[in-house]
Amino acid sequence: DSRARAGDSRAGFRRAADEQSPAVPQGLIRAARKSGQLNLAGRGLGEVPQHVWRINLDTPEEAHQNLSFGAADRWWEQTDLTKLILASNQLQCLSEDIRLLPALTVLDVHDNQLTSLPSALGQLENLQKLDVSHNKLKSIPEELLQLSHLKSLLLQHNELSHLPDGFGQLVSLEELDLSNNHLTDIPTGFALLINLVRLNLACNQLKNLPADISAMKSLRQLDCTKNYLETVPSELATMASLEQLYLRKNKLRSLPELPSCKLLKELHAGENQIEILNAENLKHLNSLSVLELRDNKIKSVPEEITLLQKLERLDLANNDISRLPYTLGNLSQLKFLALEGNPLRTIRRDLLQKGTQELLKYLRSRIQDDTTSPSEEPPVTAMTLPSESRINTHAITTLKLLEYSEKQAAVIPDDVFDAVRSNPVTSVNFSKNQLPAVPPRIVELKDSVCDVNFGFNKISSVSLELCTLHKLTHLDIRFVMSVGLPFPVSTLVFYLELEHLSVSNFPVMTLYGGEACVQITAHLCLSRTLLLEGNPFRTPRAAILAKGTAAVLEYLRSRIPT
Repeated sequence: DSRARAGDSRAGFRRAADEQSPAVPQGLIRAARKSGQLNLAGRGLGEVPQHVWRINLDTPEEAHQNLSFGAADRWWEQTDLTKLILASNQLQCLSEDIRLLPALTVLDVHDNQLTSLPSALGQLENLQKLDVSHNKLKSIPEELLQLSHLKSLLLQHNELSHLPDGFGQLVSLEELDLSNNHLTDIPTGFALLINLVRLNLACNQLKNLPADISAMKSLRQLDCTKNYLETVPSELATMASLEQLYLRKNKLRSLPELPSCKLLKELHAGENQIEILNAENLKHLNSLSVLELRDNKIKSVPEEITLLQKLERLDLANNDISRLPYTLGNLSQLKFLALEGNPLRTIRRDLLQKGTQELLKYLRSRIQDDTTSPSEEPPVTAMTLPSESRINTHAITTLKLLEYSEKQAAVIPDDVFDAVRSNPVTSVNFSKNQLPAVPPRIVELKDSVCDVNFGFNKISSVSLELCTLHKLTHLDIRFVMSVGLPFPVSTLVFYLELEHLSVSNFPVMTLYGGEACVQITAHLCLSRTLLLEGNPFRTPRAAILAKGTAAVLEYLRSRIPT
């Protein structure tokens, strides 16, 4: 054999003991020469026999035992080995002689004890699939990056802490699995893997993803489960081919907005720290069939979830959800809905145990009850325009305004506060109603609201709930029916550091009484605007009031006891 003579001085007949090794039966070798495929998985091999590497070089033993020329015995017409499976053995290394198999397209050595790979791998220019998963690899040889035809590279369950910078040279890669390693970052060259379809980065130590990952325009599946991600790059939103996104078991506080991911079918983000589920997170995901958000801190579900008409599985288990939008029942494709572990107030526990279809039936039955007011207003559905709803959700989401004024209402309905959900409302207008007191649920807005209007109501006392609104800068309580305050206004104003306090036509003869009144009003010096007209004050005198806020505050400061 000319190839044998040219390739190695040891070419020729091998020792019979080697050829007849019990771990590699001669029948397999003969079959491999004809088929081009050799499967040696699970044979307890500690090393690969030399004649396996030389299977296409050495003259086979049977050539000297059988001199017939039957079609079945034409050993000289052998096929080059294209597929070699060495999985589930006890291999600790691979010989550099692997270069003697240049026709290999598939090499599978998963589930061994390899600590390194031979540099000769780079010479297998026809290799399309390389599986070295479930080994003990700590690094990848630079020569591996020469495999320009490689389509599938499986490196999961090794001990890799870094990747070569030139990883982007593997331009033909369509599948890359790096899960269950020790990676802390991703090389920037990843951006060049424009043909990648599946990328698995799960179970590593990644704290962020490179923004240029968005250059992978062919990527359909991205798995970043169980890392340390606190955010996802906004560029991810441009990945138009993405169909499956796994972000479970990270440290995310919010879902990414994915306006261009119109093909996304599965979004898995359970076991994070997500508190807010906004309409923006959902409204573009028209193809979504699976939404998994279990084990987070989500407090409410936006009405816009009903836009996900292809949704089949919705997992919201173990969150802080107290109320669901009844329009959720309109999701006609929904087959699985998990809600256990939530403090739901409006759905009985026994109903949750009856299954998804019974639950959806109940939600649909409550749509009319939930959205029709005593004044016969129309029900609010997923198709209701903001201007048609008695609760202006458009104002909440875009203007950050919670508006429920001029209703002549004695109470603010719970669904008004429920409509806020996770939106950061900054202004509240409950003016021109018949409110006898400050609504206690105002405290739910303490982290965002800065402007509150209770003007033109029948509030008989201003409660301490206002003191919890630590961002409040403008409070309007004009023309209320209060006859006194049950607590020192100084406490309120000093804590809130109000910029504008309007108490015009507030029929208060004394705010708190005696010397305390001086201390209370003196603390109003923190206000930038103080409107007091229309009140029958004995002090300060009308002349001082007429000089404006600065003069009034100066007078009040002068009266503070020393």
